[in-house]
Parts: sequence; structure tokens; C-alpha cells
Amino acid sequence: MSTETTAPTVLKLGVGDKLRLWWDALARPTQWLVGVPFIVLIALLPVIRPPLLTTVGTDFGSVLAQFGMYALLAIGLNVVVGQTGLLDLGYVGFYAIGAYTVALLTSPVSPWNLTDDWLSQDWAWLFALPIAIAITAIAGLILGTPTLRLRGDYLAIVTLGFGEIVRLLADNLTNITRGGQGLTQVAYPIVGVDPETKPTGVFSAGNTDSPLNSGTWWFWLSIVLIIIVLLIVGNLERSRVGRAWVAIREDEDAAEIMGVPTFKFKLWAFIIGASIGGLSGALYAGQVQFVQPGTFNVINSMLFLCAVVLGGQGNKLGVILGAFIIVYLPNFFLGRTELLGIPINGDDIADYKYLFFGIALVVLMIFRPQGLLPARQKLLAYGRPIYVATRKAALALSRKPAAVPAATADTEGGAR
Repeated sequence: MSTETTAPTVLKLGVGDKLRLWWDALARPTQWLVGVPFIVLIALLPVIRPPLLTTVGTDFGSVLAQFGMYALLAIGLNVVVGQTGLLDLGYVGFYAIGAYTVALLTSPVSPWNLTDDWLSQDWAWLFALPIAIAITAIAGLILGTPTLRLRGDYLAIVTLGFGEIVRLLADNLTNITRGGQGLTQVAYPIVGVDPETKPTGVFSAGNTDSPLNSGTWWFWLSIVLIIIVLLIVGNLERSRVGRAWVAIREDEDAAEIMGVPTFKFKLWAFIIGASIGGLSGALYAGQVQFVQPGTFNVINSMLFLCAVVLGGQGNKLGVILGAFIIVYLPNFFLGRTELLGIPINGDDIADYKYLFFGIALVVLMIFRPQGLLPARQKLLAYGRPIYVATRKAALALSRKPAAVPAATADTEGGAR
């Protein structure tokens, strides 16, 4: 009698898998307890200005403020593209609507300016913020109602046309938007006024005190808004709405057959994504204090989508990482003359950012199509206990060989 045994197997877990299992097994209050120090560390980056991260050709605080706007845009677009699977190529249109809403209501050169009549200049931006969110939500409703019957490439073309229509309207309605001249002196939060050092407040572009300049303050404000949006979107993902979004993304026909009102939930995703885009647009208008149509071109819309695809569709933290890469890398090279002792022309490298992002996306689609931080759909029906059990089992298998029964061969001359 001869027997054959297979070699014992060991489950190999990568660092990322171990970290993910550990994180998913934590209770939500514990996750916040662990995450708060990390958030504080990120908020202190423009103050600490680490030598390896600080930009040379532009202010580091302003770069992080731009990252905050892009992170909001990426989160909103992730609801539409990553969570629901709707290809939106004109998301920049909602960004433009939010920015122009704030500019039209608060700019002194706007025919719809309200600050001269009854609205205090100190509170004008804060007053216009919810209006911008509401108007972009209505725009998402108006656009989504007739077009969300479409799918795939057809929906992409319609949304692309919407983004261009918004830009062209802003460029041609000169009586309202002043066309290419733009709307100037847009309101911003007037806080921390000091008659000697900061007569216009800490959020004003005139605040150039390092490191607590206007960019740093806008970055801190964007962090607060990002946390609020993540809480809202995260709760939606764990609700019936989020489960419906995932079902639509995986197979819309199957979801429809199982009784999911797909059109309603797609429209929900569109409206929520549009609202977040309008919020980011309002943040942009207040920070730059100048709005003109050239900012809202189709290239920027592709950059927003690039951040979502690069970071990982469906993963909120992944798309934030993608937004950081999109904003930070060109600014990192800007103004640099050497890198690791090698002479470079950083300005030329920064000018080729679209080429580099294109190459990065091609390479990513070949080797890691799910993105840098891929989404792992949680077992929403059971929640954390499943992840606790999975983590224990995975760690046990990673420490010792799994038991494998021996395979018994047929015995020569055995009983017939």
C-alpha cells in the first residue's frame, strides 16, 4: 500500500491584507479613535511642512487647499462612478454651477449681487454655500431625470455635453457672468480680522503669513467639510441606498428583476454627487475669489475622473489618495532644479502632467485595474462579526500550516 501526501500550505497575507482585516474588525468608535490622530497629523502638515513633502515652486498650504477641493470632487464623483457605476464625464459642470452660484450672489460686479442690499459681506459666503449646494442638486435632478434611462457610452456622451454646455453658457452670457472677464471679488469667510496684520481676515488671499496663510486655513476648512461628507456618504453606503447602488453597479438588469427601483436610486446618486460637486465649487469660488469659464473645461473633468480611477473606484479613502496624487505631483516638481542629486527641469516635468497621468492610467489598467486602494465590498447583512471571524481565521492560517488530509492510493491486489 502506498500513500501520497500533499505539502502543507500556509496562507500568506500581505501587509495591506493584514491592515485591512485589522481595520474592518474594529468597532466604529474604535476606528474613529484610531483615525482622529491621523487626521490631526494631516491637518498639521502645512504647519510642520516636512522637508520631503514641501513644495518648492508654490506654497505648500495652497497646494493642500487645492487638494481639499479635489478630494471633495473625487468623493462626489465616486458616488456616481464608483458606487453606482454611472460613467459621468461632465462632472465639472456641477463644479462650475456651485462656483458661479456663489460668485453671482456675492461678487460686486454681478448683476445678482446681494451683498450691496441686505446681506452682510462677512456672512455672504456662508449664506451662499447652502444655496450653491441646493442649486447643483436641482441641476442634477434636471439632468438625471431624462438621461438616466441611458447606460454606458450613451450616458457618458450626454454628461460630457452637459459639462460643455455649462461652460459655454458661462462664456457667452456676458450680461450675467461677464464671459471671459469673469466675476471678481467673490466673498469669502471674514474671520480672524486683525486691523494691523490681517485687516481682511485669515481666509483672504492677502493673508500671506507663513505658515498660517490663507491656503492653510482653507485646507483646514476643507478637512472639516470632507469629514462631514464622508460621514453622510458612509452612512448612505451602509444603508439600503448603498446596497441598491452596489447592486446597480454589478448588474443593473439583475437588480431590476430582484425588485430594486434602479432609476430612483441612480437619480439619488446623481443628485448627491452633484451636491458635493457644488460644495467643492463654492469652496473654490471663495478661495480664489475669481471665477471665469476657462477653469471648467473638459480636461479638468477628466482629471477628476482620473483621481477616482487611480485611487480605486468605490473606495472613499482611495479616491482621496487619487486626488492627492493628481494635485500634489505636478506641484512637487514645479520649481525644482534637482531631485536626489540629479539635475532636473521641474517646470518642464510639471507641464507634461497630462502625459504622465495618461501613462500611469494605462499601466494601472494593465497591472492593477481596480486602482491603488481597491474597494472591498463589505458583508452588509452581518457587519463587523464576519470581519472579526475572518481576521481570526486568516491570522491562524498565516501562523501555522493548514491541516491537509493524506491521499490514499489504491492498494495492489485489493479487494475487488
